[in-house]
Amino acid sequence: MKKVRIGIVGTGTIAHRFAEAIANVKNAELTAVASRTAEGAKKFGDEFGIEYRFDSYEKMAESDVIDAAYIAVPHSGHIGCSCLMMNGGKHVICEKPMAVNLTEAEEMFNCADKNGVLLMEAMWARLVPGTIKMLELVKSNVLGEILGVEGKFCYTMDEDEMGHHVFKRENGGGSLLDVGVYGLNFASWYLGKDVEAMSAYCSTYGGVDSHTCVLLKYKNAAIADISSAILLRKPNEGYIYGSKGYARLPRFYAPQEIELYFNDGRIENISAPYAGNGFEEQITHFCECVLGSLTESPVITREQTLYITKQMDEIRKRIGIKYLQDK
Repeated sequence: MKKVRIGIVGTGTIAHRFAEAIANVKNAELTAVASRTAEGAKKFGDEFGIEYRFDSYEKMAESDVIDAAYIAVPHSGHIGCSCLMMNGGKHVICEKPMAVNLTEAEEMFNCADKNGVLLMEAMWARLVPGTIKMLELVKSNVLGEILGVEGKFCYTMDEDEMGHHVFKRENGGGSLLDVGVYGLNFASWYLGKDVEAMSAYCSTYGGVDSHTCVLLKYKNAAIADISSAILLRKPNEGYIYGSKGYARLPRFYAPQEIELYFNDGRIENISAPYAGNGFEEQITHFCECVLGSLTESPVITREQTLYITKQMDEIRKRIGIKYLQDK
């Protein structure tokens, strides 16, 4: 089987998870890693047995040892690293959120078009078996008309982690972009995009939103209730409410278990485990797109990424969060 040669840009926690998953993917091969230091690249390369280690992102972009790059740096670095790789002729899968704002996202897709390469946001949660199964259930009308969605992705950092980029305004930090993006995608998967009203509130910490709550009302009268937090723990679960019953989804954005509760009292439990750590499906899909010479994923579309990015821009305006990258 032909494989896509992938290089990882960045060596943080999310890069480790991606590297672990590639080992289980048949159409991908991890051939390179790029770090800002030779020491960082060597350490990561040794851990995963990677042949090529680069001490700068530019050197990887100029090389011919990869076909595609996974961008695993903080949000603020997504546009620079993605465009650097695409200008070097590489396809790109960029960690979510793909961009800090809509202007950046549009510029990134324009760069992909100019270079004739694939750019895909790494919204891994859309491709896991649990999400695919839940979408099938909704489409089959098992729950009837969907009239409500709830999703809470909220965690709290330890005191020794307060220097993390999620707390830094210059990095596009805050709960909305870090984890609220999952809730907004979740709402759009099951309720669509016909939002007619929105309200949003937040608490702040150091110039970023530490706890954000968003209500979205749709033209069919459905309502979505989305919460995100980085200094407050809530149950990371979601609900999809229909006219015939509702679904409870532990770890709603990428569930492995689905609980169905019907109006007539019936209860059904469905198991939908990951192939590995949850990243395998997105890597497989991305590589299928590359090997199929596609310049856009038919599942994680350009339109979806731009829609959610614009929605986050609008929410930030309402809660008063502005980044250095905003014009």
